[in-house]
Amino acid sequence: MIASFPQAMPIQGLAGGLLIGISAAILLLGNGRIAGVSGLGARALGIADTGAPRAMAAAFIIGLPVGAALVALLLGGVETRYPAATWQVAVGGLLVGYGTRLGSGCTSGHGVCGMARLSPRSIAATLLFMASGITTVALMRTGGLL
Repeated sequence: MIASFPQAMPIQGLAGGLLIGISAAILLLGNGRIAGVSGLGARALGIADTGAPRAMAAAFIIGLPVGAALVALLLGGVETRYPAATWQVAVGGLLVGYGTRLGSGCTSGHGVCGMARLSPRSIAATLLFMASGITTVALMRTGGLL
């Protein structure tokens, strides 16, 4: 347990990060495709015309919640808490979805895959993601937001 973060789960976070990295590496090395979830999601939904074959994109997207459900089944329930109202979570999700299309990728695409390939665009995007997150948390802690 980390003193400042009593709910922190560093071992589980490390294991999850390793699995994400391994998954991205397998997709890149095995199929030559980047595992950006927003791009795969857009392709699976038919919003994007380029990228991975649609069936592969759909299998990847479907595998995300199925894999999480399997882990929850094997290791016990997963506790989730959303401090915001449902409408705020929904609006936040829509804004993130719009931002991924606007920014040509999501945090997984830029932060995991793009940074690993030393893509300048992904490095810049990840720096902006991090700066925005840090600023948002700082404003919320000082009462500057909501």
